[in-house]
Amino acid sequence: MLGGTVGDMSLPLHEIAEANHRILDPFTDAQLMEVGEVARVKQGTRVLDLACGKGEMLCRWAQDFGSRGVGVDISEVFVTAARSRAEKLGVADWVVIEHGDAQTFEPEPEAFDIASCVGATWIGNGVAGTIDLLRRAITSDGLLLIGEPYWREPPSPEAERALGDDVAAVNAEFSDLPGLVDRFNAAGTDLVEFVLADEHSWDRYVAAQWWTLRQWLDSHPGDPLTPDVQTFLDDSQREYLSYQRRYLGWGVFVLRPSR
Repeated sequence: MLGGTVGDMSLPLHEIAEANHRILDPFTDAQLMEVGEVARVKQGTRVLDLACGKGEMLCRWAQDFGSRGVGVDISEVFVTAARSRAEKLGVADWVVIEHGDAQTFEPEPEAFDIASCVGATWIGNGVAGTIDLLRRAITSDGLLLIGEPYWREPPSPEAERALGDDVAAVNAEFSDLPGLVDRFNAAGTDLVEFVLADEHSWDRYVAAQWWTLRQWLDSHPGDPLTPDVQTFLDDSQREYLSYQRRYLGWGVFVLRPSR
Protein backbone atom coordinates (compact mmCIF):
# COMPACT_ATOMS: atom_id res chain seq x y z
CA MET A 1 0.00 0.00 0.00
CA LEU A 2 1.29 3.39 -0.96
CA GLY A 3 1.53 6.08 1.68
CA GLY A 4 -1.05 7.03 4.28
CA THR A 5 -1.95 5.21 7.45
CA VAL A 6 -3.78 1.96 7.89
CA GLY A 7 -6.88 2.60 9.94
CA ASP A 8 -10.02 0.60 10.59
CA MET A 9 -11.55 1.71 7.27
CA SER A 10 -8.45 2.24 5.12
CA LEU A 11 -7.22 -1.35 5.28
CA PRO A 12 -10.41 -3.07 4.00
CA LEU A 13 -10.61 -0.57 1.14
CA HIS A 14 -7.02 -1.25 0.11
CA GLU A 15 -7.62 -4.99 0.35
CA ILE A 16 -10.51 -4.60 -2.09
CA ALA A 17 -8.75 -2.17 -4.43
CA GLU A 18 -5.57 -4.25 -4.63
CA ALA A 19 -7.22 -7.66 -4.76
CA ASN A 20 -5.80 -8.31 -8.24
CA HIS A 21 -2.40 -6.68 -7.67
CA ARG A 22 0.74 -8.63 -6.85
CA ILE A 23 2.87 -5.50 -6.34
CA LEU A 24 1.15 -3.03 -4.02
CA ASP A 25 3.12 0.02 -5.16
CA PRO A 26 3.53 1.86 -8.50
CA PHE A 27 6.26 -0.45 -9.80
CA THR A 28 6.27 -2.88 -12.68
CA ASP A 29 7.74 -6.33 -12.28
CA ALA A 30 10.87 -5.17 -14.12
CA GLN A 31 11.33 -2.22 -11.75
CA LEU A 32 10.89 -4.46 -8.72
CA MET A 33 13.61 -6.75 -9.98
CA GLU A 34 15.82 -3.77 -10.82
CA VAL A 35 15.74 -2.77 -7.16
CA GLY A 36 17.10 -6.20 -6.30
CA GLU A 37 19.87 -5.76 -8.85
CA VAL A 38 20.96 -2.30 -7.68
CA ALA A 39 20.83 -3.47 -4.04
CA ARG A 40 23.21 -6.33 -4.99
CA VAL A 41 20.83 -9.05 -3.80
CA LYS A 42 22.43 -12.44 -4.34
CA GLN A 43 22.40 -16.04 -3.19
CA GLY A 44 21.86 -16.15 0.56
CA THR A 45 21.13 -12.44 1.06
CA ARG A 46 18.86 -12.11 4.11
CA VAL A 47 16.03 -9.61 3.60
CA LEU A 48 13.49 -8.22 6.09
CA ASP A 49 10.45 -6.47 4.59
CA LEU A 50 8.17 -4.60 7.01
CA ALA A 51 4.62 -3.98 5.74
CA CYS A 52 5.42 -6.50 2.99
CA GLY A 53 1.94 -6.61 1.46
CA LYS A 54 1.58 -9.71 -0.70
CA GLY A 55 5.29 -10.50 -0.42
CA GLU A 56 6.04 -10.20 -4.12
CA MET A 57 9.44 -8.62 -3.60
CA LEU A 58 10.61 -11.32 -1.19
CA CYS A 59 9.22 -14.15 -3.31
CA ARG A 60 10.57 -12.95 -6.64
CA TRP A 61 13.98 -12.15 -5.23
CA ALA A 62 14.16 -15.57 -3.63
CA GLN A 63 13.20 -17.17 -6.95
CA ASP A 64 15.58 -15.16 -9.15
CA PHE A 65 18.46 -14.23 -6.83
CA GLY A 66 18.39 -17.00 -4.23
CA SER A 67 17.82 -14.66 -1.30
CA ARG A 68 16.01 -15.54 1.91
CA GLY A 69 13.43 -13.32 3.51
CA VAL A 70 11.05 -12.50 6.33
CA GLY A 71 7.98 -10.38 5.67
CA VAL A 72 5.56 -8.85 8.16
CA ASP A 73 2.14 -7.41 7.35
CA ILE A 74 -0.96 -6.48 9.34
CA SER A 75 -3.43 -7.63 6.68
CA GLU A 76 -4.54 -11.24 6.95
CA VAL A 77 -5.71 -11.01 3.33
CA PHE A 78 -2.27 -9.94 2.11
CA VAL A 79 -0.43 -12.42 4.34
CA THR A 80 -2.52 -15.29 2.94
CA ALA A 81 -1.77 -14.12 -0.60
CA ALA A 82 1.94 -13.82 0.17
CA ARG A 83 2.18 -17.33 1.58
CA SER A 84 0.29 -18.69 -1.42
CA ARG A 85 2.67 -16.86 -3.76
CA ALA A 86 5.70 -18.33 -1.98
CA GLU A 87 4.24 -21.81 -2.39
CA LYS A 88 3.43 -21.22 -6.05
CA LEU A 89 6.96 -20.01 -6.85
CA GLY A 90 8.55 -22.84 -4.86
CA VAL A 91 10.27 -20.55 -2.35
CA ALA A 92 8.20 -21.26 0.78
CA ASP A 93 11.29 -22.75 2.47
CA TRP A 94 13.17 -19.48 1.89
CA VAL A 95 10.47 -16.89 2.57
CA VAL A 96 8.63 -16.59 5.90
CA ILE A 97 5.57 -14.34 6.05
CA GLU A 98 4.38 -13.30 9.50
CA HIS A 99 1.03 -11.76 10.35
CA GLY A 100 1.65 -8.85 12.67
CA ASP A 101 2.02 -5.12 13.14
CA ALA A 102 5.19 -3.88 11.47
CA GLN A 103 5.22 -0.92 13.87
CA THR A 104 5.88 -3.18 16.86
CA PHE A 105 7.74 -6.06 15.21
CA GLU A 106 11.06 -6.70 16.91
CA PRO A 107 13.56 -8.46 14.65
CA GLU A 108 16.64 -10.15 15.98
CA PRO A 109 19.39 -7.50 15.98
CA GLU A 110 21.78 -7.63 13.01
CA ALA A 111 20.01 -10.66 11.57
CA PHE A 112 19.57 -9.26 8.04
CA ASP A 113 21.67 -7.93 5.19
CA ILE A 114 18.83 -5.73 3.91
CA ALA A 115 15.85 -4.27 5.76
CA SER A 116 13.10 -2.59 3.78
CA CYS A 117 9.88 -0.66 4.09
CA VAL A 118 8.49 -0.01 0.63
CA GLY A 119 5.57 2.39 0.49
CA ALA A 120 4.59 2.29 4.17
CA THR A 121 6.77 4.68 6.17
CA TRP A 122 3.73 5.44 8.31
CA ILE A 123 4.92 2.45 10.38
CA GLY A 124 7.61 4.70 11.85
CA ASN A 125 5.62 7.94 11.65
CA GLY A 126 7.72 9.03 8.69
CA VAL A 127 11.07 8.45 7.05
CA ALA A 128 13.29 9.03 10.08
CA GLY A 129 11.29 6.80 12.40
CA THR A 130 11.10 4.03 9.83
CA ILE A 131 14.84 4.16 9.28
CA ASP A 132 15.28 3.73 13.04
CA LEU A 133 12.99 0.68 12.97
CA LEU A 134 14.94 -0.89 10.13
CA ARG A 135 18.45 0.01 11.21
CA ARG A 136 18.43 -2.25 14.26
CA ALA A 137 17.76 -5.30 12.05
CA ILE A 138 20.77 -5.09 9.72
CA THR A 139 24.42 -6.04 10.01
CA SER A 140 27.11 -3.36 10.27
CA ASP A 141 27.52 -3.29 6.49
CA GLY A 142 23.83 -3.83 5.69
CA LEU A 143 21.49 -1.75 3.53
CA LEU A 144 18.11 -0.13 4.04
CA LEU A 145 15.42 0.19 1.35
CA ILE A 146 12.84 2.96 1.68
CA GLY A 147 9.95 3.36 -0.76
CA GLU A 148 8.63 6.91 -0.54
CA PRO A 149 6.67 9.55 -2.48
CA TYR A 150 8.18 12.91 -3.40
CA TRP A 151 7.07 16.06 -5.22
CA ARG A 152 8.05 16.01 -8.90
CA GLU A 153 7.45 19.76 -9.03
CA PRO A 154 6.17 22.30 -6.50
CA PRO A 155 2.49 21.50 -6.01
CA SER A 156 -0.25 24.05 -6.36
CA PRO A 157 -2.26 24.85 -3.22
CA GLU A 158 -5.15 22.90 -4.74
CA ALA A 159 -2.92 19.85 -5.20
CA GLU A 160 -1.65 20.08 -1.62
CA ARG A 161 -5.18 20.17 -0.29
CA ALA A 162 -6.32 17.30 -2.54
CA LEU A 163 -3.40 15.01 -1.65
CA GLY A 164 -3.39 15.51 2.11
CA ASP A 165 -5.52 16.33 5.11
CA ASP A 166 -4.17 19.87 5.22
CA VAL A 167 -1.38 21.90 3.66
CA ALA A 168 0.88 21.78 6.72
CA ALA A 169 0.58 18.01 7.00
CA VAL A 170 1.39 17.48 3.32
CA ASN A 171 4.41 19.79 3.45
CA ALA A 172 5.65 17.94 6.54
CA GLU A 173 5.17 14.52 4.93
CA PHE A 174 6.55 15.04 1.41
CA SER A 175 9.46 16.92 -0.11
CA ASP A 176 11.19 17.11 -3.48
CA LEU A 177 13.98 14.68 -4.30
CA PRO A 178 16.82 16.84 -2.90
CA GLY A 179 14.73 17.41 0.23
CA LEU A 180 14.14 13.69 0.57
CA VAL A 181 17.90 13.08 0.40
CA ASP A 182 18.32 15.69 3.13
CA ARG A 183 15.89 13.66 5.27
CA PHE A 184 17.89 10.50 4.64
CA ASN A 185 21.11 12.27 5.62
CA ALA A 186 19.55 13.76 8.74
CA ALA A 187 18.50 10.24 9.75
CA GLY A 188 22.12 9.09 9.56
CA THR A 189 22.12 7.37 6.17
CA ASP A 190 23.71 7.89 2.77
CA LEU A 191 21.84 7.41 -0.50
CA VAL A 192 23.76 4.93 -2.67
CA GLU A 193 21.19 3.90 -5.34
CA PHE A 194 17.56 4.31 -6.32
CA VAL A 195 14.89 3.21 -8.80
CA LEU A 196 12.04 5.58 -9.61
CA ALA A 197 8.51 4.86 -10.78
CA ASP A 198 7.40 6.47 -14.04
CA GLU A 199 4.06 7.59 -15.42
CA HIS A 200 3.37 4.20 -16.97
CA SER A 201 3.98 2.26 -13.76
CA TRP A 202 1.90 4.79 -11.81
CA ASP A 203 -0.94 4.40 -14.34
CA ARG A 204 -0.85 0.60 -14.14
CA TYR A 205 -0.93 0.65 -10.35
CA VAL A 206 -3.75 3.15 -9.97
CA ALA A 207 -5.96 2.51 -13.00
CA ALA A 208 -5.99 -1.25 -12.41
CA GLN A 209 -7.49 -0.53 -8.99
CA TRP A 210 -10.38 1.32 -10.63
CA TRP A 211 -11.30 -1.77 -12.64
CA THR A 212 -11.16 -3.94 -9.52
CA LEU A 213 -13.23 -1.49 -7.50
CA ARG A 214 -15.84 -1.23 -10.27
CA GLN A 215 -16.11 -5.02 -10.43
CA TRP A 216 -16.51 -5.20 -6.67
CA LEU A 217 -19.27 -2.59 -6.71
CA ASP A 218 -21.12 -4.40 -9.49
CA SER A 219 -20.99 -7.71 -7.63
CA HIS A 220 -21.79 -6.37 -4.13
CA PRO A 221 -25.02 -4.36 -4.43
CA GLY A 222 -26.28 -3.33 -1.02
CA ASP A 223 -23.08 -4.25 0.81
CA PRO A 224 -22.48 -2.05 3.88
CA LEU A 225 -19.10 -1.04 2.42
CA THR A 226 -20.57 0.06 -0.92
CA PRO A 227 -20.76 3.81 -0.14
CA ASP A 228 -17.17 3.85 1.10
CA VAL A 229 -15.90 1.86 -1.89
CA GLN A 230 -17.71 4.19 -4.30
CA THR A 231 -16.23 7.25 -2.57
CA PHE A 232 -12.78 5.63 -2.58
CA LEU A 233 -13.08 5.02 -6.34
CA ASP A 234 -14.38 8.51 -7.11
CA ASP A 235 -11.72 10.23 -5.00
CA SER A 236 -8.94 8.10 -6.46
CA GLN A 237 -9.86 8.95 -10.04
CA ARG A 238 -10.32 12.65 -9.36
CA GLU A 239 -7.14 13.08 -7.31
CA TYR A 240 -4.93 10.99 -9.57
CA LEU A 241 -6.01 12.54 -12.85
CA SER A 242 -6.17 16.10 -11.49
CA TYR A 243 -3.05 16.24 -9.36
CA GLN A 244 -1.21 13.07 -8.40
CA ARG A 245 -0.11 12.04 -11.89
CA ARG A 246 1.46 15.45 -12.46
CA TYR A 247 2.92 16.29 -9.09
CA LEU A 248 3.71 13.13 -7.16
CA GLY A 249 6.64 10.83 -7.85
CA TRP A 250 7.66 7.67 -6.04
CA GLY A 251 10.77 5.55 -5.75
CA VAL A 252 12.71 2.99 -3.78
CA PHE A 253 15.89 4.40 -2.29
CA VAL A 254 18.87 2.27 -1.27
CA LEU A 255 20.54 3.63 1.85
CA ARG A 256 23.67 2.76 3.76
CA PRO A 257 23.93 3.84 7.41
CA SER A 258 26.55 6.56 7.76
CA ARG A 259 29.83 5.47 9.22
